[in-house]
Amino acid sequence: MTKIRLTLIRTTSFAALLLLAALASFGCKNDSGKDPKNPYGLEIINTSEAYLQSVAEDSCNVMVDLETYIPGVVLEIRYAGTNNFTGKQIYTAPKAYLRKPAADSLAKIQSLLAKEGLGIKVFDAYRPYAGTLYFYEVYPDTTFVAAPWKGSIHNRGVAIDLTLINLATGEELEMPTPFDEFSERASHSFMDLDSAVIANREKLRRVMTENGFTMYEHEWWHYNIKDRSRYSLMDISFEELSKK
Repeated sequence: MTKIRLTLIRTTSFAALLLLAALASFGCKNDSGKDPKNPYGLEIINTSEAYLQSVAEDSCNVMVDLETYIPGVVLEIRYAGTNNFTGKQIYTAPKAYLRKPAADSLAKIQSLLAKEGLGIKVFDAYRPYAGTLYFYEVYPDTTFVAAPWKGSIHNRGVAIDLTLINLATGEELEMPTPFDEFSERASHSFMDLDSAVIANREKLRRVMTENGFTMYEHEWWHYNIKDRSRYSLMDISFEELSKK
């Protein structure tokens, strides 16, 4: 019994040492000299101080919590759970943030839709750059997953993944595919669909593109704000943003 306990202690201690070594090396440069958090050497805002400085320089850079900013918006942040294409929880909180100009446009869209008894359900908005790195590891196809050597528009806080809902029932309007189905059916040009589904997709496209957003051809759910290139890539956690 004593020998077994000693073996367990030694094994546990060794595992603990391995864990400590891994934690100590996390965020440090690897043998190639690359930072594992930014292996492509991109210009990324990754500290609260740098983010606040960017806001001080341009108030449009402020990140807005959509849940509190847009009355009636519904969140179903898939990457805060396991119901997503990775099968794993990626985000630490079910939050949706956008830069203020993008949030203002989305608030206007929500108001316009409400006149028809419709509303917005958000699947994803701002995405820390760490998520983009992991997504490409899981699914290295840049048709549906952003190239990590460029960064995602989601990392800039000006991309939104969403659908339409019936405000009275909360039910989603039928669209060509579920969110994050990586197939040709998700494309705006795919037409082998029921006419009602095409009309729903077109309604979403029209209201978004008439109010400050551009569509992404391969994903019916994904829209970007028009002047997206002016915003920096970010790798700030939701918890840090919530403190601001």
